[in-house]
Amino acid sequence: MDVHPLAPLLHNRPARIAPAVEQLATALRGRYATVAVAYADCGTYGALDEVCGRLGLRRLGGTHCYDVLAGADRISDLSRREPGTYILTDFLVRSFERTVVAELGLDRWPDLRDDYFGHYRRVVWLAQRPDARLSALAHAAADRLGLPLTILHVGDAGLERELAALLNR
Repeated sequence: MDVHPLAPLLHNRPARIAPAVEQLATALRGRYATVAVAYADCGTYGALDEVCGRLGLRRLGGTHCYDVLAGADRISDLSRREPGTYILTDFLVRSFERTVVAELGLDRWPDLRDDYFGHYRRVVWLAQRPDARLSALAHAAADRLGLPLTILHVGDAGLERELAALLNR
């Protein structure tokens, strides 16, 4: 199996995900017998499913990667209990300064923090492989947002299960 990643910052502009997947999948189809998409819907509101359906591709289940990592029921419960929950993954913890702070301009205009995050009440980190460095970065991200941090140890089981299902369909 070969992995061909797309730019992670596509998640900041979900309307660009489906066209990027279509372009890459089309380019790869001549090289591989099977092409699968390791994305959940990720905010495309069905556009990714339309591309996958048209091209005969399979994708990860779920509305977003949080469902893949922690399970849809657990994510729904988190949101129901506290609608103002900002969720981080290990990737987002590692890249928070670039993918959130710099992309939203908070490094240049820190007063925008309350405009963007004023209605959030907590940060939940879906920790896959926590270590001291990631823990420090997760706490720093929550502090940057002025919110308390909750750590949920989810591991890789959800991702492994979804990838196995994707490859065995």
